[in-house]
Amino acid sequence: MSDKSRKDFLVPFLTVLSDAVAIEGSFLFSYWLRFFSPLTTYVDVTKGFPPLNAYIAGSLFVIPVWLFLFNRRGMHKARRNVYFSDEFFAIVRLVFIGMLIVMAGAFFYRTFSYSRLVFGLLGINAVVFISAGRYTVMKFEQWWYRTGHDVKRVILVGTNSTARRVYEAIAGNRGLGYVIEGYFSLNGPGQMEATQARLVGPVREVPTYAATYATDIILVALDSKDHPVLFDLVRRCEGMNTEIMMVPDLLDMMTSQVRIKELEGIPFIRIKTTPMSTWNQILKRSFDLVVASIVLILVCPVFLLLAVLIKLTSPGPVFYLQERIGLDGSSFRVMKFRSMKVDAEKTTGPVWAQKADPRTTGLGKFLRRFSLDELPQLINVIKGEMSLVGPRPERPHFVEQFKKEVPKYLDRHRVKTGMTGWAQVNGLRGAEGSIEERTKFDVYYVENWSLVFDLKIILKTIRAVLFGEETG
Repeated sequence: MSDKSRKDFLVPFLTVLSDAVAIEGSFLFSYWLRFFSPLTTYVDVTKGFPPLNAYIAGSLFVIPVWLFLFNRRGMHKARRNVYFSDEFFAIVRLVFIGMLIVMAGAFFYRTFSYSRLVFGLLGINAVVFISAGRYTVMKFEQWWYRTGHDVKRVILVGTNSTARRVYEAIAGNRGLGYVIEGYFSLNGPGQMEATQARLVGPVREVPTYAATYATDIILVALDSKDHPVLFDLVRRCEGMNTEIMMVPDLLDMMTSQVRIKELEGIPFIRIKTTPMSTWNQILKRSFDLVVASIVLILVCPVFLLLAVLIKLTSPGPVFYLQERIGLDGSSFRVMKFRSMKVDAEKTTGPVWAQKADPRTTGLGKFLRRFSLDELPQLINVIKGEMSLVGPRPERPHFVEQFKKEVPKYLDRHRVKTGMTGWAQVNGLRGAEGSIEERTKFDVYYVENWSLVFDLKIILKTIRAVLFGEETG
């Protein structure tokens, strides 16, 4: 085993071991709950106590099957760098599939009759046990990399805004397990000059450097016009045991999912499709209506308190109504708690809000820091003008400007705009990041929507709000 492959041995091994122990533990715990815990006072044991070894034998069949499912999903790899919310939803899906297999096996296995309640408990306990184990391994993995173990040596090729963003993301988080040793340039430092990265040399020196210093990964962030350089680089790195990864540029990332559709034997390339089917629209609307109504009822006391504080601390109305552009380019009036002084844009005209904006009131700074000014938008959601999750609605002035400057900007309006979105939970809030980057994330959301994706974004938003990050 080479030094490079050995770097990714410990964490996958611990993950597999954790899953196996968790599955076995959930079997044993479910057996105990059903037959020996206080639960028996509510659900009587009427058919005697089955032997434990029968359930242990059953687990020896289940463990390999579930490990296979997790492995096929790519959940036994190192450096997956996922949020725990991503992990949790994947665990729930795979445990559900695994339970279907377990119940099918129990149905055809007539030698022994397993308790259906044990299987029900097994599904719940497996999610809890596996999640706890994986959370522990995830925290260990981050600590392991931060302390310098099994860190991969990385060099960056490119000097554009994408290269800068890649550098800042990796250099700012040692728990990812990568160390960027420097970058290579086509013609000068470009936007990398604003970072602390080291300029190693021109791109033509990449193969020599990678071979000399045993580079693990070459990250390429080039514009479309520079792709011939990438092809030449790949050719010159032939025979080297170094991974090459390309970061798609803006236009590549914004390309719709291409599919082949056949009509009466004639193949068509489907370049663009509707983002959601009718049933998915009904599902998303039902989810929005139920969740927004529940949250609005729960936060009603906070809602009233903030309204009183706004009225007492600054002159002007409690709510701020502003025209925004939503689904299919239709306009609506978005509701917010007023966080700025009255007539804040009287002299400037429409401008984006900035951090430490002097137009913000004292209470408004607090409201924006914890996104409390966005709470009235729950009413917009209930009215059907917005969704809980979607691209953030923009003002007509900026829509007219951006649709001329940013490719596919109007594709953001193919779904309802939202209180939070994929761009916001990736750090692109308000004036942070370019509008091109925000559009890239918004279009990705539009083309890859699912209810699980919405739940993931909501959980990440809650995390951002709890840590006091402003949303845009």
